[in-house]
Amino acid sequence: MKVVVTGSSGLLGRHVAEALVEAGHDVLGIDMAPPSKGGWQHVTADLTDLGATLQLIGPCETVVHIAAIPRPTGRAPAEVFRTNLAAAYNVVEAAVKAGASRFVYASSFSVLGYPFAENFQAPHYLPVDQNHPIGAQDAYGLSKWLGEEVVEAAVRRGAFSAVSLRMPWIQTPETFFNEVGPRRVLADSSRDLWSYLDARDAADAFLKALAWKGEGHLRTFLSAADSYSEEETAVLAERAFPGVPFSRPIPGHGAVIDNVHARETLGFEPRHSWRSYKNS
Repeated sequence: MKVVVTGSSGLLGRHVAEALVEAGHDVLGIDMAPPSKGGWQHVTADLTDLGATLQLIGPCETVVHIAAIPRPTGRAPAEVFRTNLAAAYNVVEAAVKAGASRFVYASSFSVLGYPFAENFQAPHYLPVDQNHPIGAQDAYGLSKWLGEEVVEAAVRRGAFSAVSLRMPWIQTPETFFNEVGPRRVLADSSRDLWSYLDARDAADAFLKALAWKGEGHLRTFLSAADSYSEEETAVLAERAFPGVPFSRPIPGHGAVIDNVHARETLGFEPRHSWRSYKNS
């Protein structure tokens, strides 16, 4: 299958591109930066340029859109919003014109407002699932939510079927202890819902999104099976979100983001946990 992957040089994008190549797909990667290693055809481009995007995304079966500014910090919020929305619109339009039958969008659990919301709100219930109300506030979370809506508009036009994968903090064995380790002891870790996803499991979810047999636009959350905390989840939730109801018990170190919907629709099962990573 001919697959275009945007953002193919980033942490998530390169894992997705590698998994697609290993699965036998013909991959074109588009990114502002060259990849750290090969395996797929690469072109360097600014996807906020509609003309360049239309030129580069040619006939293909699937477009996987990952390219984005990944957080609302370190840049002006207006730049984050403008860049992410312009890229989403341009890539969707290019996918339509290229005749793609499937569009896979890298969304975020930030559509709920986590972790960057200025007016932090507790979840309506736990664990969080696909029925939880949207709560985006910041430029990044809003760009991800509206990116989903750009995809939805194309689906509504009959252009393609689509899957939006709402993911928490992407991690690898090499990044986890440096990035998550210092944060998980802070009270602000509740803003992350103590959630993460191994990049290899994320890549597997993208493969499963390509194989989805459904129609329309599937939106689903993904998570590792466990939290990133060393404390049990019920203890964390009671301290951070007193009074928030549980739709079902979360035993032990279980995840606050529910994978049931992803399992039922995509067959997604996370296989990797930070608890098996080696801390060097």
